[in-house]
Amino acid sequence: MTAPAAAPAPSKATLEDLRGLAPVSALSNSEAGQAALAGNLTTTGDIQTGEIRQPTLLPFASQQQLALADVFAPGHNLGQLADGLGTTLGAAYLTRFHPIDREHATPLPPAVARLVDFAVATTGYHSNAAKFFFGNGTTDGKTPISPEAQAIYTEVHGSPDPFGRAYHLAAGSPGSDPYGDSRPFQTEPVFTHYMSIDYFHDPATNDTYNRGPLMDLTGNPSYPSGHTTYGYTGSLLLALLVPSRYQQMVARGAEYGNDRIIVGAHYAMDVLGGRALALHDMAHLLANDPAYVKDSPSKKMEPIGDFQAALKAARAELAPILETACGDRIDSCAAQDISRFSHPAADSAFYESTQNYNIAIAHPETVNKIEDVGKLAPEAGYLLTAAFPGLSLEEADRILTETEGPGGGFLDDGSSFGVYSRIDLYAAAGVAAQRTSK
Repeated sequence: MTAPAAAPAPSKATLEDLRGLAPVSALSNSEAGQAALAGNLTTTGDIQTGEIRQPTLLPFASQQQLALADVFAPGHNLGQLADGLGTTLGAAYLTRFHPIDREHATPLPPAVARLVDFAVATTGYHSNAAKFFFGNGTTDGKTPISPEAQAIYTEVHGSPDPFGRAYHLAAGSPGSDPYGDSRPFQTEPVFTHYMSIDYFHDPATNDTYNRGPLMDLTGNPSYPSGHTTYGYTGSLLLALLVPSRYQQMVARGAEYGNDRIIVGAHYAMDVLGGRALALHDMAHLLANDPAYVKDSPSKKMEPIGDFQAALKAARAELAPILETACGDRIDSCAAQDISRFSHPAADSAFYESTQNYNIAIAHPETVNKIEDVGKLAPEAGYLLTAAFPGLSLEEADRILTETEGPGGGFLDDGSSFGVYSRIDLYAAAGVAAQRTSK
């Protein structure tokens, strides 16, 4: 029998994301990397069982319930993320745009839908491609990757299935994910099984999500987290559409990703990888990088061309709808908040706890180094200027540098992608708001 033909070369944008996420595949080559892998397993397990008491915005039992609600909610119109908009504005959003059942939701208006669909499809496509690339070196579990993609492993001296190999449950072994990177509910030595209700108030457990029948992740590789990629993409979209809720929406993205750990579906590294991918891709979309805006992630979807113009059109379309629903100007409605996001100190503490999850240093060469965002990834500043137009791109990049999180993480290899793993968007947005309000 002949071996299956390799897939065509991925797009430039897909290759860029695969290359950026690839340091995980080489962690087992060094003592520091092995320590980071061990810390990933321990930290993930301790968060999932509640051994680590994170500064979550809800008590742990309530956070477990929200985690199940998050995993079972459909993602068609960002409805399950809208609570980050606050008590009044979030309710206004949900009066118009809300999930109907597991497959359907009330539609977003055309300009908003075009923006959201394109961004979510772009980041989601890259996240899905990465899962099988890092799981077993394929595009879909079976089709070998292209020579261009295979070269990424050669460049970093990496190999597929980094978590399966590290946690003694390699692809194909009994109880493993057949395509690699078995998940925490398969590898953790201690695991909390719990029951709650899902988004539609039906009884559910984390087991019926992880192993089926409602969902089944046993054949879906772990790295990076697709839900986290979606959660950060969607939360950032709402932050850009409603800049007065920017920080709270960023906190909601962090919470959504963290909930993936609580249900036992993902490792902390999965969540960090999904966040970095989402921020990286959104910055390139906002920069109108041709590799991202002119290369559609789906044959059914037209390239968006000018993402910044699409954002402005969507914001202008959404504002009067929300103002009519909440009965006041958006900024006034945004300020009327008694939700879990109404305490800035708590929001900040929680977001900071998810910045690198205190996993052991994998790249000592960057641990004490201030990395200049403007030099490494100048497009990153658009994550701020799109919401705070009083800033120049250079000022925004300086703020991202001033507020960047600790270095040395498993993705922080000094690359233009790696610096996104250090971006602290919550802190940066706070500084940006202060400087543009003067």
